[in-house]
Amino acid sequence: MNKFNTLDLLPSIKKAVSEKGYKSPTPIQAQAIPFLLDGRDLLGLAQTGSGKTAAFSLPIITNLARNKKRVGQKRTRVLILAPTRELASQIDANIKAYSHGLDLKTKVVFGGVGINPQIKALIKGLDFVIATPGRLLDLINGEHILLDELEVFILDEADRMLDMGFIKDIRKIVSKLPESRQTLLFSATMPKDIEGLAQSLLKDPVRVAVNPPSTISQKIDQEVCFISRDNKVSFIADLTREAGFEKGLIFARTKHGADRIVRKLSQVSVKAAAIHGNKSQNNREAALEKFSSGKIPFLVATDIAARGIDIKDISHVINFNLPEDPKSYVHRIGRTARAGKSGRAISIVDQNEVSLLKAIEKILKQVIPVNKSHPYHVELDMNFKAVKKTRPRKPSKKRKRF
Repeated sequence: MNKFNTLDLLPSIKKAVSEKGYKSPTPIQAQAIPFLLDGRDLLGLAQTGSGKTAAFSLPIITNLARNKKRVGQKRTRVLILAPTRELASQIDANIKAYSHGLDLKTKVVFGGVGINPQIKALIKGLDFVIATPGRLLDLINGEHILLDELEVFILDEADRMLDMGFIKDIRKIVSKLPESRQTLLFSATMPKDIEGLAQSLLKDPVRVAVNPPSTISQKIDQEVCFISRDNKVSFIADLTREAGFEKGLIFARTKHGADRIVRKLSQVSVKAAAIHGNKSQNNREAALEKFSSGKIPFLVATDIAARGIDIKDISHVINFNLPEDPKSYVHRIGRTARAGKSGRAISIVDQNEVSLLKAIEKILKQVIPVNKSHPYHVELDMNFKAVKKTRPRKPSKKRKRF
């Protein structure tokens, strides 16, 4: 029996989720959907990969379809804000799949592509607009979108939005919204900034918390490999020959580092592509398509670019560099073990990253097992503290006084 049938969703939506292979609502879906169908404001806290997109889109689609309205020019009934192009596109694709046959108009808008097609779509009026903050503000400032008739506002991945410095943009957008609206805020973690934002946005909200922050899916096998920097690429190349390997998502600390990893993998005849903010939208989409279809075994990403990557069968997440922010570790490895599958998270640690590893283990409240069975293992000094390199300041050029 499909347990989605017990929820008060439209029959066409129940059929759509069944066709996608969903049999039972995830905890965040089961708890949030009834409240959202009733029009309540909601603060949803759930880890990466927990099904938040369906949790908010299924009931909102149902409510819009049951209360059809003619949308005015340049208006939208629902606005969803997401931190990255990839996440915005993923949400848009899911909404279109869930609402198939319901004649609901959706449009995703983000930077890095031409604005004119987006303006053209907005003129006709839309049921859903899924946007990144920067491009949406451009459209607002150009009076290409008016938010005075908005019914539902959804802020997804709120913690990452604040990490990426979007708080000023968000407040500008919120100032354009009508007072009477339904507001949903979803986040994987609950820092103080999120609490303040929630209090300013939500009215008498329901709080749904599934799994405390910084928890890891039990289906993810975590391990640490102590490897010198020079052997990291060779270790990754060997993973493709292991049983159970399907696709590997590699995390790099910087954009240039991501490109460098791709070049080094190509030198050992391993195909990979990089995705980060310096890549054009066409390049990013092409890289995702190659990785998703299995044409290349590895995708190399930075933390920000990886938001919204929801690709099936990512069997391995590899931390080529550990993140500076230990909370990012949880977001990273949540890209595997999705939709009930198991996954493997491997952190490749050299001597300079020992302190970063300890910081991650501190927030996880657990020690990640060390894998010594591979040929590249080295013993590290666990009391070693890396010294941050500082660039010497250039001597200031003082103007000569005449």
